[in-house]
Amino acid sequence: TDRKKLHTAPVGQVFRLRPFHLLVATGGGYAGYRKYENYRLEQLEKKGIEVPVKLAREWEVALYKSVPTRLLSRAWGRLNQVELPTWLRKPVYSLYIWTFGVNMKEAAVEDLHHYRNLSEFFRRKLKPQARPVCCLHSVISPSDGKILNFGQVKNCEVEQVKGVTYSLESFLGPRICREELSFSQAPAGNSFQQQLVTKEGNELYHCVIYLAPGDYHCFHSPTDWRVSHRRHFPGSLMSVNPGVARWIKELFCHNERVVLTGDWKHGFFSLTAVGATNVGSIRIYFDQDLHTNSPSYSKGSYNDFSFISNNNKEGIPMRKGEHLGEFNLGSTIVLIFEAPKDFKFHLKDGQKIRFGEALGSL
Repeated sequence: TDRKKLHTAPVGQVFRLRPFHLLVATGGGYAGYRKYENYRLEQLEKKGIEVPVKLAREWEVALYKSVPTRLLSRAWGRLNQVELPTWLRKPVYSLYIWTFGVNMKEAAVEDLHHYRNLSEFFRRKLKPQARPVCCLHSVISPSDGKILNFGQVKNCEVEQVKGVTYSLESFLGPRICREELSFSQAPAGNSFQQQLVTKEGNELYHCVIYLAPGDYHCFHSPTDWRVSHRRHFPGSLMSVNPGVARWIKELFCHNERVVLTGDWKHGFFSLTAVGATNVGSIRIYFDQDLHTNSPSYSKGSYNDFSFISNNNKEGIPMRKGEHLGEFNLGSTIVLIFEAPKDFKFHLKDGQKIRFGEALGSL
């Protein structure tokens, strides 16, 4: 008679899961599985074993996109700005240095106690002599990183890694108005690729550079050119490491990116900074109106900003090697530019490169 009554809730209420929580849990688990698969493939490649390309299906991409990477990236950005106690800075930064192979001897300030938070450490400056700028070649690497792909653009398709392509027009967006560019453009009836080539006998070239977490996070001007236009694409923030780039077709078109376009002495020139997981912050030093990874955005949208106005008809002139911008952690730089047919790259697929080293020349 002294027994207590046990009150139970309906089984449906106990096991009821909200769709958002289910998507996050499933997507997070799948993302972890893909991370392991990418690691396994990288190990096979290091052993010289050729790995066939296996593209993700639509449901796999949708599942990956269900992970709230934009929210996580904003949270990571907030965490990076938290000031660390002086006694904790060296252990935290030392672990990062050991994990990603950071060379602190190149840093302008080697003392780890100098960096108040992770954000300052990620954006550390280098000693002036650490990255000499090559003067003999017309195009240099704008950043440290790994060469994922390079060569001529063919059939309006660009390779993000060997065998995996994306649409040139989807990546850059619709053609910029004729009035915003000082050089002539091809007739509108031609293909998108032909419209970008402004001089007879020229070809369109591309180069993709992946910045790993341990690389120098700033990027610089790859040549002498003039920036006339900025186009910002809000989007996903999926990982852009080589394994994922090999798995998801048009990965760079899905992700948030900032496209800078203009011209150099041979015609059209563009530099695109592609965002990634934990890299919601893309900063362009001369563009104070740019704000990336905003909480609200419209899928498939983009916003334009012209640097050509009544007071500044020349746009933004950039000198080769000049500071251009920075990532909050590391991501990808894509160069797409016009050059004569005798332009030659001095690169190999997969090679490591540092800012200031030659990409190619005439």
